[in-house]
Order: sequence, then structure tokens, then C-alpha cells
Amino acid sequence: MEVVKLPEMNEKEIKEALQSNHLCRIAFIDEDYPYISPFQYAYINERMYFHFTDYGKKMRIIEQNNHVCVSIENFEHDLKKYYFISLQGELIAVKDDEEKKQVLLKMISDAKDKYSRNFLAAHGFNKEKGWDAFELKNQLIYTLLQKKKAIGLKSA
Repeated sequence: MEVVKLPEMNEKEIKEALQSNHLCRIAFIDEDYPYISPFQYAYINERMYFHFTDYGKKMRIIEQNNHVCVSIENFEHDLKKYYFISLQGELIAVKDDEEKKQVLLKMISDAKDKYSRNFLAAHGFNKEKGWDAFELKNQLIYTLLQKKKAIGLKSA
């Protein structure tokens, strides 16, 4: 049986994919088993940023181990064209209030026209108030400090 390898994405293709998408999955290391959760992200100055709520399992895990794998995939409904990207690194809390504000404003801008208000619950906000309910103060923002080369594979 012949094994066919998928073509690798180059660095430019990976950066373009990160800019054009806004949703990913993050795999956390939770003792013996991975824990995977969906996230909206903002890609600013070639860095990925994530908004966290201050409660839940993810916060407990990240306090113990901030090493993660971020996965992004994109495909057509018939799988004629697709790609997936894997990035490994550490999640680091953003301390600078201006940087946090920039990230949140980008997330709001990216989400307003693309996502249902129901998605606001994932951010810990009331959907009835809409995307403007995002409070710009006292939010937990993390960035991915990439430790290994991004891996991207695509359809031929």
C-alpha cells in the first residue's frame, strides 16, 4: 500500500490562515488526559490571543500547566480543499491593559458580523446585551508563546 503524504503549508500560508480564521481548539494537559476546548482568538502582530473566563476547568488546568497545543482547521463541506494547523507552546497572561483592550476590540470586531450572540456565553457574557457587552476592563487575556515550529498540512 502506497502512503501519500499531505503537502505542508509554508510559513506565509500559515500566517494567512491564522489571519483569516477566528476559532480554534486548545488542548490542555490535564493530568493523564488532554482536555480540549473551543476558543475565539485574535491574531495581532503575528501573535495569537485568547480571552478566558475566570472560572472553570481551564483555569484550574492552566494554573498547573500552561503548555498547550492550538489546533485550527478549515475545510470545504465535501473535503475537496482543507488544511489544519497545529501550534505548540505556552499560554502567558497579558498584563498590559492597552494590549488587552486592543485584543478585545479585535475580537468584538471579528465576531459582530460572523457569530451568533449565543457565542457570548462562551466568553461569560449575557447574549441579550450583544457583542458590545464585552467589558474592556478586568478581562483575562492570554497569548501563545510558541515553542515549536507550526505544522500545517493541506489538501493537494
